[in-house]
Amino acid sequence: MHTVLRSASKEVVIGEDQPFCIIGERINPTGRKLFQEQLRSDDLSRIERDVADQVAGGAMVLDVNMGVPLADEAELMRKAVRLIQSLTDLPLVIDSSIIEVLEAGLATYEGKALVNSVTAEDERMDAILPLVKRHGAAIICLPNDEEEIPEQPERRLELVRKILDVANGKYQIPLEDIVIDPLAMPIGADTVLVRRTLDTISLIRSEFGLNMTLGASNVSFGMPNRSAIGAAFLPMAMVAGLTSAIVDARSPEIVRAAKAADLLLDRDPWGASWISRHRAEQVGVAQAAAAQAAAEAEPGAGTAVGGPAASLGAS
Repeated sequence: MHTVLRSASKEVVIGEDQPFCIIGERINPTGRKLFQEQLRSDDLSRIERDVADQVAGGAMVLDVNMGVPLADEAELMRKAVRLIQSLTDLPLVIDSSIIEVLEAGLATYEGKALVNSVTAEDERMDAILPLVKRHGAAIICLPNDEEEIPEQPERRLELVRKILDVANGKYQIPLEDIVIDPLAMPIGADTVLVRRTLDTISLIRSEFGLNMTLGASNVSFGMPNRSAIGAAFLPMAMVAGLTSAIVDARSPEIVRAAKAADLLLDRDPWGASWISRHRAEQVGVAQAAAAQAAAEAEPGAGTAVGGPAASLGAS
């Protein structure tokens, strides 16, 4: 089962026989007060840095959310999509709970996007799925409905069946364009929750073979040393059947864990990508060290002439 996402010039394939798809989560103002203020002032410059950092970190797809209270989110989404597509050829995830914002993003985007997201609520499916079908997009679907976020994996599986009946049966969205979010809950709330997520992933893979994604940062929410938890969780989820995740692509620990799991699961033939990435990192370290040495060799660099710091540097 291959989910194919496209920008105007690049294609990314999500599938169990493909490298794990890292979806960068950073272009999101939630919890970022300064970024929210900048967006309200129509200042999108922070997005440029977020794009650069995530591309450098190894993101393969970028999630775009413009959820800013008291702002024109639809117009912000249009501007953000245009800006991001001028900066990178990575495919995008159009992320909003507001129909008009999704419509604005999909109408502006050049390529085949992934929509984030729809639940198993009847009203939400009937509002969002026709939009997804009309734009030829793929869709992330969450197995929760009006009544509950199910605790038991078997109940989540029932809601996946309901989603498929509507998305594929009623709206004729291809199965390969339906990506399931098995619901990642914070380990800090209850230590059984991640086990239930892993069981859900296994059940979905066994019955449907669908591609899956989730917000991996949710798992470590509220806990110290979050990167270590995320780095441990991703390989476990990949073995169970997870094929992509929305993560902080700026975290080397998390990205390396996914790349190492690709190697160990035979999704990186002959370790070519692992070796290439290592060599690139070594070059980067060497260049940074050379730049630091050159800066320190400059006369008076970082010190005041004749001051105490200069005397220390000469000793």
